[in-house]
Amino acid sequence: MTSASRLTADFWFDPLCPWAWMTSRWMLEVEQVRDVQVRWHVMSLAVLNEGRDLTPEYEELIEKAWGPVRVVVAAQKQSGDEVVLPLYTALGSRIHLQARSDYESICREALEEVGLPAGLADVMGTTQVDEALRVSHAAGIALVGEDVGTPVVAFPGPDGSPVAFFGPVISPAPKGEAAGLLWDGCVLVAGTPGFFELKRTRTVDPIFD
Repeated sequence: MTSASRLTADFWFDPLCPWAWMTSRWMLEVEQVRDVQVRWHVMSLAVLNEGRDLTPEYEELIEKAWGPVRVVVAAQKQSGDEVVLPLYTALGSRIHLQARSDYESICREALEEVGLPAGLADVMGTTQVDEALRVSHAAGIALVGEDVGTPVVAFPGPDGSPVAFFGPVISPAPKGEAAGLLWDGCVLVAGTPGFFELKRTRTVDPIFD
């Protein structure tokens, strides 16, 4: 393939969501086996769940979810879009693979890992980047509607305009050509007028290997 034929996918994630992490690792595989470039964006479980009736346990998690995603936005504002994926990977490796929940330490370590000042984590408990966070979140939600979660992935539609879905929700993440075939299927359904969803009950938890 030539660069002129390269397709673009847009991916919205909240760092705390294990299913978004699974899908993001699939997309990294897709980039290896298809001529696809992924653009990474934040969305927010906290914003998504504003005004909803939540269990006390989930409400506690959602309150904590503000911190890491604010750090990603602050890093993006300082260093540009190129830092979003490596910072997400550094955060997700600690949150999901290491099953840690000490989010302030996680954010400071992840920032240092990607060469950014750990002090950017000071934004976790403030609202100073929330306007930019809400703009990014709204851009993804505008493509799919409110009845979704994270991740949101926008695939290239038949006329070149994006067609977005919640998901795919997968476990484990396909690798190699299997990842490419799932991508092909997603592009196929994105090109089908009137296609909205497929769904079945999840029977496994995220498998991170």
